[in-house]
Amino acid sequence: MSFLSRIMVLKSRAHFSAGDRMRDPAKLATFEGVRKRKAKQAKNRVGLMIAGFAVFYVVVGGRLMQYGVAEAETTSSIMPADRLLASRPDLVDRNGALLATDVRTVSLFAEPHKIVDADEVIEKLSTVLHDIDVRQTYTKLTSKSHFQWLRRQLTPKQQGQILALGIPGIGFRPEKRRFYPGGPTASHIVGYVNIDNHGVAGMERYMDQQGLADLAALGMTSDRPLEPVKLSIDLRAQAIVRDVVSEAITKYQAIGAGAVVLDVHTGEVLAMASAPDFDPNDPAAGGEQGWFNRMSNGTFEMGSTFKSFTIAMGLDARKIRLNDQIDARFPIRIGGFTIKDFHGKGRFLSVPEVFQYSSNIGTARIADAVGLNEHKQFITSLGLLSRMKTELPEVAMPSQPREWKKINSITISFGHGVSTTPLQTAVAGAALVNGGKLIQPTFLPRSREAADQVASQVIQPTTSKDMRFLFEWNGANGSGRNARVDGFDVGGKTGTADKVVNGRYAHDKNFNAFLAAFPMNDPQYVVLSFATSRRRTRAMARHWPPPRLRRW
Repeated sequence: MSFLSRIMVLKSRAHFSAGDRMRDPAKLATFEGVRKRKAKQAKNRVGLMIAGFAVFYVVVGGRLMQYGVAEAETTSSIMPADRLLASRPDLVDRNGALLATDVRTVSLFAEPHKIVDADEVIEKLSTVLHDIDVRQTYTKLTSKSHFQWLRRQLTPKQQGQILALGIPGIGFRPEKRRFYPGGPTASHIVGYVNIDNHGVAGMERYMDQQGLADLAALGMTSDRPLEPVKLSIDLRAQAIVRDVVSEAITKYQAIGAGAVVLDVHTGEVLAMASAPDFDPNDPAAGGEQGWFNRMSNGTFEMGSTFKSFTIAMGLDARKIRLNDQIDARFPIRIGGFTIKDFHGKGRFLSVPEVFQYSSNIGTARIADAVGLNEHKQFITSLGLLSRMKTELPEVAMPSQPREWKKINSITISFGHGVSTTPLQTAVAGAALVNGGKLIQPTFLPRSREAADQVASQVIQPTTSKDMRFLFEWNGANGSGRNARVDGFDVGGKTGTADKVVNGRYAHDKNFNAFLAAFPMNDPQYVVLSFATSRRRTRAMARHWPPPRLRRW
């Protein structure tokens, strides 16, 4: 039998054998059971796979939703790019001269997880950044974070030199820096910003308080030019005033000095300076003494300049008239104290003479004639006992006796017992000569019409007219004659007082001030200047204000 024949026979036998087995019911049931069991197992496996994928996608979707609604976290001082490039509006003076602006710069950062050798990085960086803090920088470079600032606000030259070093793991981020072209010229008015371009003091902080900080946080000021903010100051006058008060520190051996020029009809501050001061481009170099704004944030007993308000009170209450005679023959003894004049005349004095000779006795008698409650009410109406309202955030609260007694009223009449800021004293002085209107000061432009809407009438116009006469009288015949300038018709009142240190009068430190207005036939400006000296010197009082301020 051939090979093919044998194969066919075997195939036929196998076919019949299988057919016989399939016809057996028992064997057929066994076969069907196995097939169904395997099909069920396959279904279960597919179901498990579907369930597994469903759980996986549910978990991923849930985490995505969680991240979507969660608050953003700050990690390693990384700021969004729009925050780093947030714009601040330029600050300009009343004539458009630039006071503050933004400039583009870059900051250096490191990604510690990409740093191979921290020591090598520090060694290379120190060739450009000579003052680098090695220990602090090493800590940053070896930290487990993914971002660390190394140096903020580099110069273009420093950036180019660091790029040339080719250090892996470090980079640059663009941001903006505030630049003040005038340096310290108007530092206490303009203020300054911190490393993140947020206002810290002065008008910079005021702008943030008015909503600029909120807009920046929302990213709405990113790289957009903003309308400049115009201030009321005149940069030319500001430069002169700042130079004068800075010179006074050296010339009069003073601890501090300050001056302000105020428009009496609008309340606009045209110039204001306090010394020592600071450079807002490098505020840290100024120290606490430089940051302190003595004009609005320092309180002082204003001395004899307060006699202007006492005499105005007597005239306004009609307790005295200009031609009245005040008994100044004898000292006043009250509560264990003796009130006397420094240069007593020992006779009756007319009201102009009380002002001219700065009589403590005369002003004490005027305050006594008006009365205790009326005196306190009048000083309050001039804004000398309450916190001044203006744009500058740095404004101090005046101090006064907890309980006003007769002795307090008498000493306050000639400038002792109440401490106010020099700026609010100038504001009250403006009310004496502008027709009797108290106008809160502003560092923003203001028209006369707008000023009239916020002004309050504190004395009668006739009283203001009498005070203009007294200022001019004293400017020609009294202590204000040193401030006379041909063509300016200056009038005013000087003041000297022992400085209060830790609640006690320090006889080796005194406060000298001059409150003036010009031109006296129709006053437009009030000028208040002061200096606190390290030693008591009447020569300083005789020669105050400084000649340059007189010429201005």
